[in-house]
Amino acid sequence: MSKRPWRNHSPAFKAKVALAAVKGEKTLAELAQQYDVHPNLINQWRARLLEGAADVFGSEPAAVEPAVDVTVLHAKIGELALANDFLGRCAREGRSVAERKAMIDRGHALPLTGQARQLGISRGSIYYLPRAVSSADLKIMRRIDELHLLYPFAGNRMLRDLLRQEGMAVGRLHVATLMKRIWLEALYRRPNTSKPAPGHKVYPYLLRKLAVTRPNQVWATDITYVPMARGFVYLVAVVDWFTRRVLAWRVSISLDAAFCIEALEEALARYGKPAIFNSDQGSQFTSTAFTAVLHREKIAISMDGKGCWRDNVFVERLWRSVKYEEVYLNAYGTVPEARAGIGRYLAFYNAVRPHSALGGRTPDQIYFQQPLLAPA
Repeated sequence: MSKRPWRNHSPAFKAKVALAAVKGEKTLAELAQQYDVHPNLINQWRARLLEGAADVFGSEPAAVEPAVDVTVLHAKIGELALANDFLGRCAREGRSVAERKAMIDRGHALPLTGQARQLGISRGSIYYLPRAVSSADLKIMRRIDELHLLYPFAGNRMLRDLLRQEGMAVGRLHVATLMKRIWLEALYRRPNTSKPAPGHKVYPYLLRKLAVTRPNQVWATDITYVPMARGFVYLVAVVDWFTRRVLAWRVSISLDAAFCIEALEEALARYGKPAIFNSDQGSQFTSTAFTAVLHREKIAISMDGKGCWRDNVFVERLWRSVKYEEVYLNAYGTVPEARAGIGRYLAFYNAVRPHSALGGRTPDQIYFQQPLLAPA
């Protein structure tokens, strides 16, 4: 196979691709195929566009700093050297090779060789562009997602055997790779599972033996994978624990924290605030940007034990309903179709669908304390 030539993308091309990603009308797989660019690069350009958006409207004038003597300057250099060493180690620890490759900035003054060295990855791997997700893998990923809802305790070995029973010849390591891609892991208790991601704080679980007796006492959130005809998207929802009502939701083509923060801000603006907010230990929810919103509103933060689905069982139950009653019945062709279909279903889920756990009433009736309808 001939080696793919190195390409230098123009700033205009990067801006065009990044704007398409921010718009969110197509999946990363579709954008990668359309522009012939790896999804990691698209995510990187999108992040840079969002970070630099404020500069378009001008920046505040920089304050004039006083002169620094040579002794202080040398001390600062030593301090920065230690900080660079620390940041380099943090970038290498707890991150996959794909995540570290996504941190490469081809427009930065530091040469790619130096960036690769700091991130602990091979320089040659920077120039390798993996193939897009194949239709066969998309089919397997969807089936893995279905089996995970049925058997949340199943790891890659059990899932491999279940898939083979259905005639899908796939290896254990490939199953593990696809599980990581769709953000799934077997759910069971394991020792030493409270380690946060580098720089992220994990908060204690506050709901154990807590009696939840009213709306807005506890809110919960989670993210799930949504398969499509071509590619996939991610769905986040904020749910009232007592009434099971979906207060806000967002669909995103990438797993950054921004769409989670948007859903949280919408729920706070429309419904006030809870006493406790519960989530898992996902990097989106332990990020400083996400927890800062909760601290600003003085909301107590609760986090599940890693891999303990029962700690957030009501949101997990919501995902089962969404997927079996909506997602798996409709092979969404585009991201707008996915948003529209999920929006229609969640409106039905809140206002029409009766819940046995709520005595046959809907989440809206319990949340807004609506009286029962008189019998006909």
